[in-house]
Amino acid sequence: MDTVQHKVAVITGAASGIGRAMAEAFGAAGMKVVMADIEKDALAEAVAAVEAGGTEAMGVPTDVSDPGQVEALRDATLATFGAVHVVCNNAGVAAGGKVWEQTIADWEWVLGVNLWGVIHGLRTFTPLLVEQGEGHIVNTASMAGLTSPPMMASYNVTKHAVVTLSETLFAELSMESSPVGVSVLCPGWVNTRINEADRNRPGGATDGAESTEETEGVAMRQLLGSFLASGLDPAVVAGQVLEAVLAKRFYILTHPEWKPMISGRVDRIIAGHDPTLAMLPPG
Repeated sequence: MDTVQHKVAVITGAASGIGRAMAEAFGAAGMKVVMADIEKDALAEAVAAVEAGGTEAMGVPTDVSDPGQVEALRDATLATFGAVHVVCNNAGVAAGGKVWEQTIADWEWVLGVNLWGVIHGLRTFTPLLVEQGEGHIVNTASMAGLTSPPMMASYNVTKHAVVTLSETLFAELSMESSPVGVSVLCPGWVNTRINEADRNRPGGATDGAESTEETEGVAMRQLLGSFLASGLDPAVVAGQVLEAVLAKRFYILTHPEWKPMISGRVDRIIAGHDPTLAMLPPG
């Protein structure tokens, strides 16, 4: 897109973190923003803050794992602003643990938000952008979608899926010579609260530690929280997203110093070597 002024952006997971920062950045660039999140009170506060900065904004409580609610988000946007130009499928959650110890409920929750939420967003909004012949889609993945750190199985699976889903969408739009752009956002550590995502989990967060697995989960969450706290300011990431939309750039890698992890993984695959046992580096 050559300009985003007077355009309309829809952002999921917009009550906090990267999503809220994108709403602020897009608003400062002259866009109207529709902010969606499952956390109603936090969403209302975020919308009020964005509006106070002079941006025309609207909040729509949305559970992205429910296709009907994503369709309602589209309908509310069109009813209020008449168009959609930028769609950021950004909502995300995380659950840690070993592959064989994560519960079915863990897998269903993380897959529902991180993967099905993006799928619902693409199925709902892409036809609108294609029909109008203008727009850009940003799907939030992660560096965990380009690497495979341990103790993050469900999260890794969804983020790898979002990367290939985005690449496939890019190819299909190119086949049709569509001007609609696509970006996949792959951040490293960013100062967000994703380690506390289970505050919005169906049934609520788990209290206490009643087993070895839960004790390990608490320790992992604390370690993750320390990495996140030292990570990039979400505003920096949002600025990179805005630049990518304007430049129509596909890959958004927020931490260039982490690129050797990606190239190293590809080199090992081509050479037929085993994966390395490596955690994502601290911030």
